[in-house]
Formats: sequence, structure tokens, C-alpha cells
Amino acid sequence: MIDTLLFPFQFAFMNKAFVIMALLAVPTSLLSCYLVLKGWSLMGDAISHAVLPGVVLAYIMGIPLIIGAFAAGMFCAVSTGFLAGNSRIKQDTAMGVVFSGMFGIGLVLYAKISTAVHLDHILFGNMLGVSATDLWTAGLIAGFVALVLIAKRRDFLLHAFDPVQAQAVGLRINWLHYGLLAMISMTIVATLSAVGIILSIGLLIAPGAIAFLLTKRFEVMLLIAVLVSLASGFVGVYASFFIDSAPAPAVILVMMAVFVAVFVRNNIRARAADIAQKNIYASGGDT
Repeated sequence: MIDTLLFPFQFAFMNKAFVIMALLAVPTSLLSCYLVLKGWSLMGDAISHAVLPGVVLAYIMGIPLIIGAFAAGMFCAVSTGFLAGNSRIKQDTAMGVVFSGMFGIGLVLYAKISTAVHLDHILFGNMLGVSATDLWTAGLIAGFVALVLIAKRRDFLLHAFDPVQAQAVGLRINWLHYGLLAMISMTIVATLSAVGIILSIGLLIAPGAIAFLLTKRFEVMLLIAVLVSLASGFVGVYASFFIDSAPAPAVILVMMAVFVAVFVRNNIRARAADIAQKNIYASGGDT
């Protein structure tokens, strides 16, 4: 029995999957808290899709793929802000236009080139095939993003809730705004090799959404999001070995299951509280 439970840890590719998932869990979960509070979930989705043409162009030019992905992600973020600020369309509409257009361009470019990299690995990642370079890239980006978010957590929190107040107290809101966008782009670049373009958005939304349902204190929210992401990552990767599934979708499914469980729990508690309150009023009326 013990040998069966420990069997996945005997393979180097599984150990690498556990490591890169743990590395990605911290920055993605921290960012997810700010994205949920700021209402930027669609921005994360937009940037994750928009990096595809950057990846393809970087491959054609013979430069590191992460450079092209980061440049494309920042272009998507900046162009979305420009369109929203200089036209009548709202920001969510601008996001939809930009990221769908860039994703379409990426697919067209990919179809025109010959490459050994399968499109599925770009879209959905290849966690079981990550290299030492992928681990170092993910680790460096994860460490940098996590340090910045933790060190400047109060500044980013104030900017998320009230940009006007943040500017009034002397914070550089443009630096905070574009710094957060840059860290989203960097984090998506770090997740490319493991979970790909499509599934990275799950890591950038689900942990923060779950933590938001569990607490009203931001510091606690950050901690819960990290713990949820680490636990879901471990369970998803571990379970994928036995159900013969790709690890990344399994991790996202675990997070989805946790979200549904927390949502149902909160609804049950809310209804129980309402019933108890009505009973109190009813008993008070009888007396």
C-alpha cells in the first residue's frame, strides 16, 4: 500500500512536475487576490491568450520564447488601456477585441511555420516534460513577483480599492498599474511550459476567488490563496499519475472542485443563519 502511494515520486518527471507546480503556486495565487479584488480577471485571460503571437514570432526570430511572450503580453495590456481611454468602448470590450485578435494572429502565424513544438504544448503546457531551464525560469520569475507583491502589498491593495486615494497619499499609481500588468505578463510567461496559455488563467483566478469566499481580511486572503494553490497543485499532479491524465487540467479541476465546495458551504451557512434569524424574530413576536 505504501509503495503504491509513493510510486509517483520514483520518477524524475513527476518530481519536476511537483517542483514547478509549487514554484508557480505562490506568484499566481498572490496575483489572483489582486485580480479578484480589482476586477481584472478578464485582463489575466486577455494577456494569457495574447502571448501566442509573441511566442511564435520569437521562435521565428530565434530569440528566447519568454521574451516574445512578455512583449506580446505587455502590448496587449497597454493597447487595451489605450483603446479604453481614447474611445467610447469599455475596457472589457477592448480586452475582448485585443486578445481575440492577437490570439487569432498567433494561430495564423503558427500554421505558417514548421516547428517541432506541438500547439497543444503551447496551449495546455507540458508539465511532465519541463526542463531544468524551465524550472530556473519559473523559479526566478516566481521569486521576483512574490517578493514585489509581498513588499508592496499595501500599496497595491490601496490602488486596487481606491486609485484616487492612492494618488492623494503620494503613491505613483501609474507605476503600480503598469507594474501589476508587467507582473501578470511575467507570471504567465513562467506558467507557459507547465500549464500553457489556456489553463494559466485558472491559476490566476481560482485561488483568489476561493480565498475571497473564505475571509474578509486581505492578509489572511493572501495566505489562504497560497495554501489552496499549493494543496490543489499537489493533489492535481499526484492524482493525474493514477488517472492517466495531463497534470495541468487535473490541477484546474481540483481548484474548481474546491471553489464549488466553498461556494456551497457558504450558501448553506447563509441559509442556516437566515433561518436562525427568522426563528429569533418569530419567538420574539410570540412573547
